[in-house]
Formats: sequence, structure tokens, C-alpha cells
Amino acid sequence: MPALFAPLLLPATWARLLHLSVGLVFAGIVVLVYPGTEDVSTGRALLLSGAVDVSLLCLVALVPAVRRAEGVQARLLLVPAREESIGVAPSAGWADRGRTALWLVARVALGAAVAAPTVAAFGAAARWPVLAAPVLFALLWLLVLAGRLQLALAERLLGTSPAERLAAAELRAERLLERNRLARELHDSIGHALTVTVLQAGAAREVADPAFRERALEAIETTGRRALDDLERMLVLLREAPEGAATEQPGLDRVEELFAAARAAGSPVGAELDVRAGELPGVLSREAYRIVQEGVTNALRHAPGAPLRIRAAVAAGELTLSCRNARTGKGSSRKGGGKGLRGVRERAVLLGGECEAGPDGPDWVLRVRLPLRLGR
Repeated sequence: MPALFAPLLLPATWARLLHLSVGLVFAGIVVLVYPGTEDVSTGRALLLSGAVDVSLLCLVALVPAVRRAEGVQARLLLVPAREESIGVAPSAGWADRGRTALWLVARVALGAAVAAPTVAAFGAAARWPVLAAPVLFALLWLLVLAGRLQLALAERLLGTSPAERLAAAELRAERLLERNRLARELHDSIGHALTVTVLQAGAAREVADPAFRERALEAIETTGRRALDDLERMLVLLREAPEGAATEQPGLDRVEELFAAARAAGSPVGAELDVRAGELPGVLSREAYRIVQEGVTNALRHAPGAPLRIRAAVAAGELTLSCRNARTGKGSSRKGGGKGLRGVRERAVLLGGECEAGPDGPDWVLRVRLPLRLGR
């Protein structure tokens, strides 16, 4: 028994009734304006006003913003289980305009269709009071079913089109890729800064030389400032800064700063950079910097103090990067790499390149090849 009354008490039921009444009001106004109610039979009045309704609604549906307005109103009053099931985008083509016209006609027709049994029900209740309760109960259930039908029509006719669903899926994928990229950037930048800072702080604590401690503190300060700059740049991107905001990323021309930090941490660095200034596209230069940064960070973390050899060269239409260090200390325990190396592989794949990382004799080597033409 409660199941029979529960739908009648839901707020959604009465919101949908309000939505139905809007269509009825529109149809009623048209009847009063043309053909009117004087000297016109009921059948003729309904026929003529129906033709006017359809004509006006089809004309209104040509306006792209009408589809958006109807979608917003349907979301608010029809209370769908998922708001996304009813679109709120303007009409993007004739198919959308056609579906909007069908929706408007169906909405008005359903509102007008509910009016006749509503008037009849109240008339019957007034004429036979003993039947008032069951008649009104049946009328309320009719309104509940009409509201559900109107919701189903809205989801069908105002639902997102295949093009809109594809655009939404592409947007979600783009945002996911952007979040993953920002996560890699933060991991590479902050991870490198923390590695250098920990090594420098540990060395400064162990060495009694004041001059060495001064250099270590200077290196910690410099590395920390760079990390803060990178963090601020990431926050600007996350906040969707307006066009023109400073979001410049470091490129391969700034790798000497990484080598200076590694040398300050006690790891000798030998670098061969056979890349001319401006030879690399911007995106390729920025990604190459992050790859070298991850190679330096891994070397400092797993083989502190071991010599580090870096090579970058352009040949045969591709950029080749190599980071090599001796497997000493924790270096011998590395298997397939952690998040940093996974990030390097993702960068390489996205740019159409290849990544290899693993032991090579007594050394640990990270090699990356990136095609120049796919980096543009």
C-alpha cells in the first residue's frame, strides 16, 4: 500500500507537474488568440490551434539557444536520475533543431492531453462526491505517469547527440592526459629537488669544512628556488590562468643547471651535448630536459657520488639521449624503475620515440630516442 502513495508525495512528481502545466498554458494562450472560443466548434478550435502550435514551435526550434533553454529547464523540473542524460548545449545542426522541434511539440501536446482528463476528473468528483477520492487518486497517478513519459521524451529528444558525446569524451581524455602530464612534471621537478637537497644536507652534516657547508647550503637554496618556480608554474596551469600568463617550461638549454646541482652533491658529471641552440622544437626540448632531469635524479638517488655521463645528440632525424652511471650502493638493486622511469617511458611513447633503461655491464643506462618530426 505505501508503494501506491509514495510516488504521489515525491517532490519530483510535483516539479514534473509544473513542467507539464507550462505546455498547457502555451496551448491555452494559442487557442484564445486564434481561433478563439466564440462561434467555433471545439473540434475546429483544437484543429486550428494545433496547426498554429506546431508552426510556432517549429519556428522557435530554429533558434540554437532554445535547445539550451529547454535542456536547463528539463534538468531542473523533470529531475532526471543523471543530469548528463539531458543536454544543455545549443543546437549544433539541423538534426538538433529537428529533435528540439519534436520535443517542443510533444511537450505542448502532452500538457494539453493531460488537461482533458483533469477537467473530467474534477467534474466527476463534484458530481459524485462518493467517487471523489478514487477519481482524484487515479488522476494523480495519471499525472505521475505523464511526468515520467515527459522525462523519457526529454532524455530521448534533448539528450546529447553522438557528436556531443564524442566531444565530451575527447575533453575528458584531454583533461586526463593533462593531469598525468602535470603529475609527471611535479614528480620530476620536486623529486629532483628533494634528492639534491637531501644529499647536500647529509654531506654538509658529515663534512666539517665551513667552505663546503657554505657551498652545500647555496646549492640547496638554488635547487629549492628552482623547485618553487616549477611548482608555481604548475599551479598557474592548474588554475587555468588567463592567456599570456607566465608558464614557460625549462628546455634542454638549461641542463647545465642540473649538472651543477649534481656536481655540488658530489657526483662528477661528464656531458656531451651535440645539439645546436634552436635545433629542437620547443616541446621536444622541454621533454628532453625532463628526461635528463630524471636520469640525473636516479643517479643521485641510487648511486650517490658515482660519475655520471650524459650525452645528447641529433642524427638521422632523431634526438638521442643517454644517461650512464656506475652501479654502486643502491644502484645495483634497481630492477625496472619506479614512477620516474615510467614517466620517461610515457614521454617517449607520446612523442613517438623509444625508451630503454637497465644494466649495461658495470653501469646503469637510460637511453631515449625521440623523432624530431613528431616533436613539432
